[in-house]
Amino acid sequence: MTFALLLTAAAVGVFDGNGDVGAPAKAGAVVYENGSYRVSGGGANVWAKADAMHFVWKKATGDVALSADIRFEGAGGEAHRKAMLMLRQSLDADSAYGDAAAHGDGLTSLQVRDAKGEATHEIQANVSGPGIRRLRIEKRGAYVSMWVDGARAGGAMKVALEGSYYLGLGVCSHNDQNLETAVFSNVVIEGEQKLISTLETMTVASTDRRVVSVVTGHIEAPNWTPDGKSLLYNGGGHLYQIPVTGGAAELIDTGIATRLNNDHGISPDGKWLAVSDSSQEPKRSLVYVVPYGGGAARRVTKLAPSYWHGWSPDGRTLAYCADRNGNFDIYTIPFEGGEETRLTTAEGLDDGPEYSPDGTYIYFNSVRTGRMQIWRMKPDGSGQEQLTFDDANNWFPHLSPDGKRFVFITFEKDVVGHPANKEVMIRMMNLADGKVTVLAKLFGGQGTMNVPSWSPDGKRIAFVSYQLLP
Repeated sequence: MTFALLLTAAAVGVFDGNGDVGAPAKAGAVVYENGSYRVSGGGANVWAKADAMHFVWKKATGDVALSADIRFEGAGGEAHRKAMLMLRQSLDADSAYGDAAAHGDGLTSLQVRDAKGEATHEIQANVSGPGIRRLRIEKRGAYVSMWVDGARAGGAMKVALEGSYYLGLGVCSHNDQNLETAVFSNVVIEGEQKLISTLETMTVASTDRRVVSVVTGHIEAPNWTPDGKSLLYNGGGHLYQIPVTGGAAELIDTGIATRLNNDHGISPDGKWLAVSDSSQEPKRSLVYVVPYGGGAARRVTKLAPSYWHGWSPDGRTLAYCADRNGNFDIYTIPFEGGEETRLTTAEGLDDGPEYSPDGTYIYFNSVRTGRMQIWRMKPDGSGQEQLTFDDANNWFPHLSPDGKRFVFITFEKDVVGHPANKEVMIRMMNLADGKVTVLAKLFGGQGTMNVPSWSPDGKRIAFVSYQLLP
């Protein structure tokens, strides 16, 4: 089953999904008919350091151009209501973005927030006027530019869009108590590269690899089911289960959690799923638990963002990475919820906490010594010790079921963060002697192996590799 088919229920024309960005007082919507997209959106503005709008999107990579004829419905309305062709790093309200924006009073401008949480800037075109206009936004390398009615309108602006990003149509009413509607017709996407995801397993002893499924689009982060017969993975904000031997993927019901990211895993007793999701307020990642097999999602963490990574062996505690006051650290929280416990305090990013099978340690990755390296500590946060010391960036340690080895993903030394679409390695450390071996070299990164991915018998791992095709 292809990724496109998995998203059929949420797909709108050529786009994969839609939803409100930020927290508009009135929910937006889209209707696709006869090749046109009628988009209604609320929200106070798309400007400054945070946005509120309705967004119709698909994932894209590399250089791309998006064009459409745009007209507002209804005379009058808010002078600065906006209909936008947008490129956006994420669906967070403060995401980096670039857009070509047609305003209700005829102003047309190229708007850019060049990094997450920064202020928006714009270049106003020297042509204006209400009515039907054809807009085009182009991304070439790190720069975006705008065309109005077939002519270049203004300069280019730089925006930091890494790996895969969101491409689509946005509408903001500029009055949070109203909805405004714009119609986008003759929508054309050019130059987009096709992303192919390959879900694989590897026999660790031989490093032989076997394909489970090949899909068009971005799927991520496989977990192995307790019986060793199936894999879970996320795609398009949802969670799916597929037989290890291949075949059709089945959607797992996660209740209100419908914007999952790639941090999910099965409890030691096989009764629960921990997931990270940003579908509910405040539209930033929160940790939930869902009955294994699907059902209602119960919120565990009070604060956002929180990204789940590990279950304690007794299933009573969840370990996660969280941003509190501008610093990402490792936290734990009881399965039932309650108060969180901070385990790390070093400056910089600490991420990827995962318990050893015997509960003696929590393994994690930390950038505290300059590059991202693998560390471990006692479950109370004491005894923090570094395990890898090489000239690379090492992420997401996953412990083998016998606790004797862990696998991790390695990025080259000049790579910041864990972006998608990079040359990476899957490596393994033997804890008895500290020896590190290379299991695979592949095109991957974000989504390849973010969460626990060993088979129950400790013989295989699962991961996702990627290809970008013209």
